[in-house]
Amino acid sequence: MKRRRTGGAAPFWMRLDASWLPFANAATPELPLPRLLRLSLFQLTVGLAAALLIGTLNRVMIVELHVAAALVSSMIALPLLLAPARALIGFRSDRHRSAFGWRRVPYIWFGTIMQFGGLAIMPFALLLLASGTAPVAGRIGAAIAFLMTGAGMHTTQTAGLALATDLAPEHARPRVVAMLCAMLLLGMIGGALAYGAALTPFSAFRLIQVIQSAALLTLVCNGVALWKQEPRRPATDEARDDAAAVPAETLALAWSRFRAQPHALRRLIAIFIGTLAFSMQDILLEPYGGQVLHLPVGATTALTAMLAGGAGLAFLVASRRLAGGGDPYRIAAAGVLSGLLAFSAVICSAPLAAPALFAAGVGLIGFGGGLFLAGTLSDAMIRVVGNMSGLALGAWGAVQALAAGLAIAIAGVLRDAVAHIAATGALGAALSGPAAGYGVVYHLEILLLFATLVAIGPLVRRAGRQPSGLAAILPHHP
Repeated sequence: MKRRRTGGAAPFWMRLDASWLPFANAATPELPLPRLLRLSLFQLTVGLAAALLIGTLNRVMIVELHVAAALVSSMIALPLLLAPARALIGFRSDRHRSAFGWRRVPYIWFGTIMQFGGLAIMPFALLLLASGTAPVAGRIGAAIAFLMTGAGMHTTQTAGLALATDLAPEHARPRVVAMLCAMLLLGMIGGALAYGAALTPFSAFRLIQVIQSAALLTLVCNGVALWKQEPRRPATDEARDDAAAVPAETLALAWSRFRAQPHALRRLIAIFIGTLAFSMQDILLEPYGGQVLHLPVGATTALTAMLAGGAGLAFLVASRRLAGGGDPYRIAAAGVLSGLLAFSAVICSAPLAAPALFAAGVGLIGFGGGLFLAGTLSDAMIRVVGNMSGLALGAWGAVQALAAGLAIAIAGVLRDAVAHIAATGALGAALSGPAAGYGVVYHLEILLLFATLVAIGPLVRRAGRQPSGLAAILPHHP
């Protein structure tokens, strides 16, 4: 009887737990779940920093500290200038050999130190900038703080994703991708909620406490994430690897090898256009809800939760599809199609005065963007030539970050320009309302999504074509 219970009930509950626990199937004997969760903490700290820079400080600097909006936008855009360096960071981490036999750990640690240092001096620089007593010193200090934080985020995330690729076996990488994306999202949502609660009511002392707490949390979490993750390689192994990798010692040669992959540039173009399309609405959805649909502050704040909820659901769906042998670019294309429906719903919500349609559109934007992110990142993790996972992921991160920054800048300028023209009556009575500027941006995003589908088309595996790489290894489900 004891045997029968062991062979029947226990395996059933074990299977049930594994199927319902999110991302439990990402664990492998080589990378068990506790170790994977610990490693993913670097994504949590990047999400915390992103929520602070893009969301909380954006409002605090303009509303509470009375800093000019143009200066705020330029400060927030400064870290994006470093986005193209992610490819170089990834390449250098591929080739690096430290005295301790590590490749990725030194880059993640020095990125953590830069992120910690930028956050540590940031509140004092912002308060000096807002006081007006030393405007030049305040601007220089704030610029240095934002640059250091951005450089640390780029370095940590690029080398961290490369380390996850090194540690995870090939068949588990799609599930690891979804988990890392979810941890980034968790950091952004949790950070936004925690910062908002801690800064209510606002005071300069609270600002110092909040930002420096984020700095300390970054140092602690990344230290825990790195502990005993990357194995140390003996000097003999390093010498043998260096001797075998002589042809790829320069970035130019490594980049030529990367470009030699089928459709390498097309993949980067698709990532750029798709990210541009999904990111232009980042700074417009809440103002659109308040100015056009007349939603209260609480309702517009809830839009962030809807966006994040859609993205979280997308990561779960992508994880299951990728684990079942799904094509990453079919998943990305499904995200683009969801985005077309989402932006159509957002546009139609204004003339129909339908806040519920608007909320559904916002959730679909998060879902479509999440599918696109998970699909393209999964493809970047499996498109590795030799030991160039850092270069592949650095190129993905550079294109993605650059496109996101350009999208935010273009959206703000385009919305203001069209709204100014519409206010003069030059566009006619039908386009004289506040929705005109937003509508032009959303229509442009739909156009960009169609362009993304054109770019993705040749990248999708054709039915009946023999799968290669990861798809040949993973099981297929009907």
